[in-house]
Amino acid sequence: MLLALEQGGMRWGELRRTIEGISEKMLASTLRTLEHDGIVNRVAQPTIPPRVDYSLTESGAELAARLVPLMDWIVEHADTIVDRSSDD
Repeated sequence: MLLALEQGGMRWGELRRTIEGISEKMLASTLRTLEHDGIVNRVAQPTIPPRVDYSLTESGAELAARLVPLMDWIVEHADTIVDRSSDD
């Protein structure tokens, strides 16, 4: 979710489509937790139908920036990691 929001603010449906395989319940729960922890901003627009936008806070952007190199490393080494775990 952090990596998805690193690209810019998104609405609920955009996040759901971007994060494959996440249930609505898990998406809602995770967004609530990240908002509570100061990682994600939630802005509800007073429109009909209601519009809610999610974006990273300054802390969230810093966290996402630190995660990108880790995610890159995991992708680069995924085959080796999987091979080693299948040997067990």
